[in-house]
Amino acid sequence: MLSVYEGFFCGGARILHSDVVLGLREGGQQHQVLSVHREVYREAARQRMEDDTCYRTLTAAGVSVTSLGRTFDTGGMGPAAFTGRELADTARAMAGADVVLSLKEQPLALLSQPGLPRRPVVVCLHRSDPHNQPRALEDLKSAIAAGTVVACVCCAESTRAAYENAGIPPALLHDIPNGVDLARFRPDAAGRLALRTCLGITPPAPVVVFAARYDGMKNVPLFLRAARAWLAGVPDSHVLMCGAGMTPANPGLDADITAAFGHHRGDLSSRLHLLGVRRDMETVYAAADVVALTSSWGEAAPLCLIEGMMCGAVPVATDVGDSAAIVRGSGIVTPPDPQAIARAWTTATAARDTLTPALTASRERFSRTRMTASYAALLDQVAAAADRPVRSQPLGR
Repeated sequence: MLSVYEGFFCGGARILHSDVVLGLREGGQQHQVLSVHREVYREAARQRMEDDTCYRTLTAAGVSVTSLGRTFDTGGMGPAAFTGRELADTARAMAGADVVLSLKEQPLALLSQPGLPRRPVVVCLHRSDPHNQPRALEDLKSAIAAGTVVACVCCAESTRAAYENAGIPPALLHDIPNGVDLARFRPDAAGRLALRTCLGITPPAPVVVFAARYDGMKNVPLFLRAARAWLAGVPDSHVLMCGAGMTPANPGLDADITAAFGHHRGDLSSRLHLLGVRRDMETVYAAADVVALTSSWGEAAPLCLIEGMMCGAVPVATDVGDSAAIVRGSGIVTPPDPQAIARAWTTATAARDTLTPALTASRERFSRTRMTASYAALLDQVAAAADRPVRSQPLGR
């Protein structure tokens, strides 16, 4: 199997897909990864492939990861933008694969280039607004028409519905809901206390975590207005912000905080913790009482909600993508209003103990094992149809 990434930069889709690759490899399949870009500049931060957590996890597990060597400011993804060397590198990577997985639609501009080895391509879709990226949608439709793309994985019901409405043939759309490693994402009393102690947060203080990259779809200004209302109304409360761009070095975030907090910034900022990219998100979630999502568009099955829930945090989310279905029975759906969101956080923290049984009961539903098995079955099906049986490696290698 060959997975093709646009690049290694922070985001739930890359985390999820990298976990799928690891799970499939553990099941005996051979996998390698090709990244179009080696370095990108996103979320007000330069992100190098070698520094990325997913890259490090994959390579530590023995997965071969190579790159075409591009950076964020050289070239594009257009049909005529690839050099002979880049196409030769891609051809060599594809030649050893039975099936190619494309992480989202962006790599299709590369995989659809003439002269590359003919391999069945499965596209992994992780959005609920395909029309927001019209070029990517057109690349997907063209690749389907050419017979390059033979199947699409939809991580959420909202994804399937959106792409079907956008004209993608329903027979190509396969539902595989997101899952997480339940051995990693679980309640952790010791980790909860340790992180709270490190941040100067007392054990009984209510804590909300917001895990997102600094991007417009996440509606960071809405989150910050809700945070301002909540911190002002609950004197011992704390807010944690994690993800690419969630640091004091990001001028955009700094401006958003100033706009949301106004003259109260000095009084409340000591309880607003900007943690940036973390490699211990399971501990961050375990330390929180609420995991928050304030996105306005684009979400499908937000990984932060699932990971947070599995660690015992109550999810409070806006109604975007499959968020309402994910939190049903275990959390709260809110309108995009800062006061309503702040009130929901207070309700959620008070109901945390009551909701714990529901959160525990939902664990099997969000199992990584279930997700990986579904991917393996689809890939076996695609390979068999192409008369290219998936090659395996002995378990334990």
